[in-house]
Amino acid sequence: MKKPIENTAFQVTKAVIPVAGLGTRFLPATKAMPKEMLPIVDKPVIQYVVEEAVAAGLSDLLMITGRNKNTLENHFDRVAELEQVLASKGDEQRLFKVQESSQLADIHYTRQGDPLGLGHAILRAKSHVGEHSFAVLLGDDIIDARDPLLNRMLEIHQQTGDNVIALMEVPAEQISLYGCASVTATDSDSVIVTDLVEKPAPGTAPSNYAVIGRYVLRQEMFQILEETAPGRGGEIQLTDALQHAAKHTEIAGGVRGVIFTGRRYDTGDKLDFIKATIKIASDREDIGSDLKDWLKEYTKSL
Repeated sequence: MKKPIENTAFQVTKAVIPVAGLGTRFLPATKAMPKEMLPIVDKPVIQYVVEEAVAAGLSDLLMITGRNKNTLENHFDRVAELEQVLASKGDEQRLFKVQESSQLADIHYTRQGDPLGLGHAILRAKSHVGEHSFAVLLGDDIIDARDPLLNRMLEIHQQTGDNVIALMEVPAEQISLYGCASVTATDSDSVIVTDLVEKPAPGTAPSNYAVIGRYVLRQEMFQILEETAPGRGGEIQLTDALQHAAKHTEIAGGVRGVIFTGRRYDTGDKLDFIKATIKIASDREDIGSDLKDWLKEYTKSL
């Protein structure tokens, strides 16, 4: 690993959470409700993501939103009437849950405007981030709190000054659904990313290492994104910008990857969303035991 860099620019305090997507895979449920507000048991997906950022020490969050996303802002705001009703009933448990979401972090919002891709959405954070590195957390991915990933990514970034992305090994037949990384090993628990391909055609992927929705980026990545031409789907792809950074380390540092082997829940797909709900619910103290008993009986009937 590189000699640690003593530079406050690499001390990350801000996170960017892009949530401007239309959620078309979940229509009609997402016709009037953002997909990030779909509940996993009794808590919306977006709250799991915010809690992860806060647990990693990031309390200044910027959400990149789009039209019909006001529900997100409402969820993280105070609801005085509801709090008053719960308080008058002495329902302290539910009152705590309601107040918790509005006290998690300092959350800001800005709209993406044109739907020009993840890279374009991240560019909308430039003025808020300023001259410091920042984290990006995609709202479709939930990382289990028992398997911290972002903390390690932040450590590696501060130690090396490189951009850091999260990688996960997936079956060969699934790699075309992801950005894919070529890597070389190091003497630490991170790898050097030498190339990136966005959703490679079947049989052409350079590895089985998929890029999942966690990034720690240097502020110089904004310049690269501004100069990145639209790629796959006519959108400005973050993968293309990271590929450029990996090949031109003098511009924005190199790119490192942390290979994650913990529990990750993909909520951007209907089947995976159901799996995530069952897995998370099964681990809950209040309903987990009863749910597991029911699942055992139910599967016997299939």
